[in-house]
Amino acid sequence: MSKRKEHRGNASYKEFGEITSTRSLLKRFWIYLGPAFIAGVAYIDPGNFATNISAGSDYGYLLLWVVLFSNLMAILIQSLSAKLGIATGKNLPEISRENMSKPLSIAMWIQGELVVIATDLAEFIGASLGLYLLFGIPLFTAAIISAIGSFIILELQRRGVRTLEAGITGMVFIVVIAFGLQVFFAHPDTNAVLQGLFTPRFEGIDSVMLAAGILGATVMPHAIYLHSSLTQKRIIGRNEIEKKSIFRFEFVDILIAMVIAGTVNACMLIVAAALFFENGLSISSLESVFTYLGDLLGPFSAILFGIALLFAGIASSTVGTMSGDVIMQGYIKRRIPIYLRRTITIIPPLVVIAIGVDSTLALIISQIILSFGIPFALIPLIIFTSKKKIMGNLVNHKITTFVAWSIALIIIALNIFLLFQTIISVFN
Repeated sequence: MSKRKEHRGNASYKEFGEITSTRSLLKRFWIYLGPAFIAGVAYIDPGNFATNISAGSDYGYLLLWVVLFSNLMAILIQSLSAKLGIATGKNLPEISRENMSKPLSIAMWIQGELVVIATDLAEFIGASLGLYLLFGIPLFTAAIISAIGSFIILELQRRGVRTLEAGITGMVFIVVIAFGLQVFFAHPDTNAVLQGLFTPRFEGIDSVMLAAGILGATVMPHAIYLHSSLTQKRIIGRNEIEKKSIFRFEFVDILIAMVIAGTVNACMLIVAAALFFENGLSISSLESVFTYLGDLLGPFSAILFGIALLFAGIASSTVGTMSGDVIMQGYIKRRIPIYLRRTITIIPPLVVIAIGVDSTLALIISQIILSFGIPFALIPLIIFTSKKKIMGNLVNHKITTFVAWSIALIIIALNIFLLFQTIISVFN
């Protein structure tokens, strides 16, 4: 059996030959393009819709800088994850298991599964809302249809990695086009957009809590686990030079995917600020977003929103399932059939929808839960990528390690603040 077949489409660096022209450079880059787009889907899931639109409608362009800052964080974090897979041929949970005690590995697996459950909650609610808003299908029925759609996307994985990447990338660009048109229709204040992007500030505790939600929705823990898996055997470097070359190509893939994801997130907030905040409209749910878009910009704009919500939910639910498989296999060396996993993870969202929990509230809560999962993925990632014994010549530079630890501390501080404020609000 050839190495290409053995790794389901993966190959050694040597198979692609030497770069002798611009054409061969582009051809080689095309081979590397893809992993970051799959991981990047996690950055534009329905949880982002809820937090970004809430931020824009409540505070205008104020928190736009948080979206930019979160996206810069995401570029660094995803590059570390991809680099770990390239350097070691293993994913983050596998490396963690090798360097942790068994009880700690089991605890890490449990928290990882909780992260996946929170992720699935956001994604299924989003996809179900999309169907409900577009076609008037009852929410629970829409959830069942969304589940079937997620199984169909998973089937692409059986047809090969490139087929799956193409399918997910296509859905990402549908979301991009939808929100690009929304911004065009909304006519935002350019000066206010620039001020929001480059003037970091808050207005009260609630704005800080929303910022934590944006961070949790943007820097996704399950994407950190997954990206290292997507690169670990995609292109196999035989030596340190080849591994460095592979990482350079993959970093370009990351830049493109994260810039696209960041632009979409910014567009969500900008549209909400331009239409809802400026008109003094209170947005209590994603259903009201659909209604107001129809009132202010016309039915076509509302339909675009529903389509974006639907495709973002279905695509990201597939990524969540893939992440859960990586987490279980890595931490406890167990694996269940991916369709069985998909079936199991569908149950909590269906229960939430069936009992009538407010969908927008459920989305925001899921993002807060995800923000607490970030340190458990990020701290081991920084530790391992900073060790030359593990990474070889792809070990982090000192400045990279410093910036990464600074990001981790910011996230942890925000999480502690969020927990403290939540406890106060409960007892008051």
